[in-house]
Amino acid sequence: MNKQLFLGDEAIAQAAIDAGLSGVYSYPGTPSTEITEYIQNAVKKEHIPFLHAVWCSNEKTAVETALGMSYAGKRTLSCMKHVGLNVAADAFMNIAMTGINGGMIIVTADDPSMHSSQSEQDNRIYGNFAMIPVFEPSNQQEAYDMVYEGYDLSEKLGYPILLRITTRMAHSRAGIVTRDRKPQNPIRLEKEAKSKYILLPANARNRFKRLIEAQSAFLEASERSKYNWFSPPNPSEGGASSVEDVGRAVVPVAPPSGGHGRERGIVACGIAFNYLQENFPNGFENPVLKISQYPLPKKQLLQLVEACDEILVLEDGFPVVEEQLKGYLGTGLKVHGRLDGTLQRDGELTPDKVRKALGLEVVSPYNVPEIITARPPALCAGCGHRDVYEALNEVIKEYNAAKVFSDIGCYTLGALPPWQTIDSCVDMGASVTMARGAADAGIFPSVAVIGDSTFTHSGMTGLLDCVNANANVLIIISDNETTGMTGGQESAATGRIHDICKGIGVHPDHLHAIVPLRKNHEELKALIRKEIEYQGVSVIVPCRECIQTHARKVRKNK
Repeated sequence: MNKQLFLGDEAIAQAAIDAGLSGVYSYPGTPSTEITEYIQNAVKKEHIPFLHAVWCSNEKTAVETALGMSYAGKRTLSCMKHVGLNVAADAFMNIAMTGINGGMIIVTADDPSMHSSQSEQDNRIYGNFAMIPVFEPSNQQEAYDMVYEGYDLSEKLGYPILLRITTRMAHSRAGIVTRDRKPQNPIRLEKEAKSKYILLPANARNRFKRLIEAQSAFLEASERSKYNWFSPPNPSEGGASSVEDVGRAVVPVAPPSGGHGRERGIVACGIAFNYLQENFPNGFENPVLKISQYPLPKKQLLQLVEACDEILVLEDGFPVVEEQLKGYLGTGLKVHGRLDGTLQRDGELTPDKVRKALGLEVVSPYNVPEIITARPPALCAGCGHRDVYEALNEVIKEYNAAKVFSDIGCYTLGALPPWQTIDSCVDMGASVTMARGAADAGIFPSVAVIGDSTFTHSGMTGLLDCVNANANVLIIISDNETTGMTGGQESAATGRIHDICKGIGVHPDHLHAIVPLRKNHEELKALIRKEIEYQGVSVIVPCRECIQTHARKVRKNK
């Protein structure tokens, strides 16, 4: 037995390696980033042959690349934060139609309470939408086991599996028992590959019927899963039921004969079950249905319904199960959770919130002193984005109606003091397209600020729209030669932004590069002023390496 202390992200990564992974394709996004980074580091340290660990331009290209490797019979992984699945949705939904060959797991790291995100989103909904199996681990050991065993299940069912974790699962640690490493799959191609992967309407209709037919197998797998179980109350222990830890899963211990149900049952999904255990360390006082694999296990659900008069649903994220239960049960049974205010509708679940929903007293020994005030994030000292915003601010003050549309990255902090430059930040790539739309509406000047990694992620197509329309916009691609916000991963555009813009069609006379330093401040201002006045598409690329990645390189060289 080998036991190691892992983050949830690291447990997932190690499990994939141990399960015979051949490729991980991802785009960095907190809280999923560490999965791919761990695998990249393992490839270097252990010299694992034929294991590809690659950052892609965006989540869509990542999922499609993973599918290509699965097509060849290899086991693949694709990781992203919750909003990344929106970008990959086209590929994701169609992979549910084609199915897979080599085992494929797609990790979505949801971020309740938006610790580092612009929206809350529960991607179990995507799993339901695509009608594929979903895993939601309640602890780090389950996360490891689900991935290690999930590849076998994916290949057995012939479909990808969506693994949904949340920020606390991703970034908290636990001791993990690992297993023996499996060899990578050999290349093996399917005889029916053309009818399976060519989604012409005739083939797609057949594949959709196959997907519908597979639902019974998905349900059976969920009902037989060791990650889903019903625990009745144990009257011999004052109403508490006991559980037994068998190392790789928590399974119910059968209650003595004569046991009966309580008035309120509890459904605990994923990490919510962990929080429930924290509040009942000596055993549960109510019937409990633990759910960590979807679709909903109907047999266990019926067991709970027969034992209870009302149900409390604990889930971290949206009321996904709560809504489904109301659909299953009609009006004969009361269901409590986020929809009726028993739990607050927004924000992440915590042990204290679970405790309050259970009607127990909440006592926190950690009161925050009034003298402590929140400190908002700020751009690093020496960051090139600072020089860009200082110059841009001085120029746009000369115009009464200037609007600056920004994007997602470190430079989003330009919304905060002392700059307060930007007027929007909606989603990846929206700075360019919103600037074009505002210019079409008559806004002048209309300026977009976007980073190098975000530009290749989602900004290039928007720039093409601007060029085709000859939109009256200035686009500033603030290039720090890395994916800075998520820790300095490789940027797909490093050293090539000028050529990309030229290839898209930006006129060379209005495509400029400059180093954003204090000594070039007046030159940068003059360049911004000049290109604002140009009636057409202008691109300025202020380029200076991220101060953090530069410092890491210096330390490494020393």
